[in-house]
Amino acid sequence: MRAALAAWLVLSLLGGTGAGDMCRDPPATPSHSVAAPQLSPEERLSPHMPESLRCDACHAIAFQIEEQLRKAEGKAGKKALKESDYLEVLERSCSQDWESYGVLELDGEKRLSGPGLPRQQPLSVLVSGGPWPGRLSKLCHGYVGEQGEAHIYSAHRRGPAALRQLLCHGDKGPCAGRKDRPDPPKALQNEL
Repeated sequence: MRAALAAWLVLSLLGGTGAGDMCRDPPATPSHSVAAPQLSPEERLSPHMPESLRCDACHAIAFQIEEQLRKAEGKAGKKALKESDYLEVLERSCSQDWESYGVLELDGEKRLSGPGLPRQQPLSVLVSGGPWPGRLSKLCHGYVGEQGEAHIYSAHRRGPAALRQLLCHGDKGPCAGRKDRPDPPKALQNEL
C-alpha cells in the first residue's frame, strides 16, 4: 500500500496534478477602477451652481428644507409652527454645512449626489466639499428669498411633493419640463 501511495505521489508531482495544483496562487479577481469626474472650469471655479446640476440641487434643497421643518413640527407636537419658528428653521436649513453633497459622473453625465437624491451606481467617485456646499447654501437662500418663507412653509404643509413642485418644477423652476430626473423615492428620506 505504501509503495502505491509513494508511486501516486511521484506521478502526481511529475504530472502536475494533485497536491501541486493546490499550492498555486488563487485565480486573480477582476479589478475595478473608477475615475473622479472631470470638472470643467465653470464646475470647479464658478461661485454659482452649474445649470446642468440645478435640478439635482433643487431636489437636495427641497429635501433638506422638508426634513428640517418636519423635525421642528415633530418637536412642536406636529402642530403648525409660528412664523418666527419656521423663519428660524428655514435660515438654519440654508445655512447648514451641506458637506454631504458632491458631484459624481454617471454614464458620462455629472450629477449631484447626497441625501434626498436618487442613489447612484455603487462604483462612482463623489467629489464633495470645495465649491458645492457654498453653492447649495447660496441657491437655498435664493429660493427662500424668491418664494418667500410663508409661501415655502405653506407648500411644506401640503406635503413634500408640493414643496418640490414650488421650488423645482414650476414654470421657472430648474426642473421645469424635465422628465429625466425623477423625484427621489420616499425611502431615501431616512438618510439624514
